[in-house]
Amino acid sequence: MIRAAVIGAAGYTGGELIRLLLRHPNVGQAGLTAVSTSSAGRRIGEVHPDLSGSTDLRCTDHHGEPDVVFLCLGHGQSSRWLAENTLAAHVRVVDLSTDHRDLTANPGWTYGLPEKYRQAIRGSSRVANPGCFATAIELALLPLAETGLLTGDVVVHAITGSTGAGAQPSETTHYAWRESNVSTYKTFAHQHEAEIRQVLGDVRLHFVPLRGPFTRGIHATSVIPGMHDLQQAISAITTRYAEEPYVHVVSNEPAMKAVVNTNNCHIGLTGSNGTLCIVSCIDNLLKGASGQAVQNMNLMFGFDETAGLNLKASVY
Repeated sequence: MIRAAVIGAAGYTGGELIRLLLRHPNVGQAGLTAVSTSSAGRRIGEVHPDLSGSTDLRCTDHHGEPDVVFLCLGHGQSSRWLAENTLAAHVRVVDLSTDHRDLTANPGWTYGLPEKYRQAIRGSSRVANPGCFATAIELALLPLAETGLLTGDVVVHAITGSTGAGAQPSETTHYAWRESNVSTYKTFAHQHEAEIRQVLGDVRLHFVPLRGPFTRGIHATSVIPGMHDLQQAISAITTRYAEEPYVHVVSNEPAMKAVVNTNNCHIGLTGSNGTLCIVSCIDNLLKGASGQAVQNMNLMFGFDETAGLNLKASVY
């Protein structure tokens, strides 16, 4: 058993991590510390009502003596927390913010996409968890990039749920704005573009993010114009992910609800006149954040990679 500290336990990703770690065979309640300065002293069931009756754990403002720290803090706050807090040499860190994803600027950190960097993650003590949009797009395009099939322009439209913006309310997460509405934002300028290029290489990416009228999930559509062979692309993606526990190439057109509340990514491909369309769907809070963080923790400690991640989608 190990001890895990979730820093920022009151937020969405912190709450998801607590749910997963409470039932993790190598952590459990006895090994879990929920750190939240804003909610210190409160029961987890008060902070996250779905956990009422499931645990008597309380939030605290001290991280204790953990074996692993999960940083579920706002961007810019994770690096500050590490600078202000002393950790023992053996402590592993998984950062869910953007602070350490630029590997050139952050030597000693590993980018936490298991499907590409599994071996490096196993030997790392510092892992930068990928962004949610980045995860969905990277998984869709990685096999083509690795086999030299990702040529020309790639146009990506990806729509995300309101939880992707975090727990702090804003004008665009307000129910009156979000409900029955779709809007673009940060067109061609989203912060996840840098890490996508870091993973895929010199891709000519044109990324249009959208806000959706739902709480969780990402549906990403990648269109690659040109003269591409659909069967070659299907073969590359199917072969690449044949042994992956959480990436599945589906024969039907992927639906977001089929992956929400799981750590899965579903990928589907279609083509017409040489143009490819690759759809990838994930849960932004799980495979796009907390689920992938637990997957990375499992790799870092040599646990079964799927431990604590046997989850069921809420399709209906």
